[in-house]
Amino acid sequence: MKLEIIRGQAVLRRLEAQRNDYNSRVRLLREELGLLQQPGSYVGEVVKVMGTKKVLVKVHPEGKYVVDISENVDVTKLTVGKRVTLLSDSYKLEKMLPSSVDPLVSLMMVEKVPDSTYDMIGGLDQQIKEIKEVIELGLKHPELFESLGIAQPKGVLLYGPPGTGKTLLARAVAHHTACKFIRVSGSELVQKYIGEGSRMVRELFVMAREHAPSIIFMDEIDSIGSSRLEGSSGGDSEVQRTMLELLNQLDGFEPTKNIKVIMATNRLDILDPALLRPGRIDRKIEFPPPSVEARADILRIHSRSMNLTRGINLTKVAEKMNGCSGAELKGVCTEAGMYALRERRVHVTQEDFDLATAKVLNKHDDKEVSLGKLWK
Repeated sequence: MKLEIIRGQAVLRRLEAQRNDYNSRVRLLREELGLLQQPGSYVGEVVKVMGTKKVLVKVHPEGKYVVDISENVDVTKLTVGKRVTLLSDSYKLEKMLPSSVDPLVSLMMVEKVPDSTYDMIGGLDQQIKEIKEVIELGLKHPELFESLGIAQPKGVLLYGPPGTGKTLLARAVAHHTACKFIRVSGSELVQKYIGEGSRMVRELFVMAREHAPSIIFMDEIDSIGSSRLEGSSGGDSEVQRTMLELLNQLDGFEPTKNIKVIMATNRLDILDPALLRPGRIDRKIEFPPPSVEARADILRIHSRSMNLTRGINLTKVAEKMNGCSGAELKGVCTEAGMYALRERRVHVTQEDFDLATAKVLNKHDDKEVSLGKLWK
């Protein structure tokens, strides 16, 4: 008898769970049905706020209308250019919409703050000091610029050979300022159709203003910021239009709006002078190939988490790698670990570093022919 009662209770609990599930589904379907039965809305743009009850709205392609504002809309948040919805029957302003941003542009925002820190950068003490003065100081202590009576710098250009730490330093700045980090490659702004690249640049800065304080990091800026020449083809003219929109945005946004621009390139010689003038790019920071001391610091940073045997002379390794970049020094540490892994060892020896240095230097000799002409 007890067994039958227990079985009956289990069946009852199962049926009650099914009933609750069906009730929740019916509730959702009724809500969706109610939304479907509501009349559609028009999308407009605020032209002028006329007091607390009226607003002038532009609806494309019909024209401009003076409409009433719904009670559930916060009038203080209505600004010129704000996207809103209007009821189709009464043209009453119903709700505010977020700014229209291309999905490709919204994907450029890095949701997670980069985990790079200044401690992970070796041999760039002067560069770190200069970029902190321009970016970090303006975002954290804007009152210092106001007390001195000078305008905050808008942007900074990082230039130097590939692999010298430009992108790494930009990520470290975003980490220490705790800002929204928007990363975009210059090649992403080169679009096929006329006006697409310019529109993406505009929406990029709109998104940066909405999520201020923010940092826009534009890598490979030489792909859209190269010098303008006469007799350019159709593709080049579209790239130039994109650059002109970028210049317009740099001139337009106020430096006190908590938006900073960091650009990076390894071809400073081909950039347009209009992009480099003060007021748009206020500071240019060079990233030269690291010195012997800097190379030793970089090797120590990348090898501090490795299981090294005693007596490894990293300064000796750094002296061998004359003219190498920070990325190649990191590659030496990785290759040394691979040599130890190949011999099934859990520690890295000096011989592993010597073999890795020889391997990386062999690759480096092949590239010196082209890069040596640019960076002498």
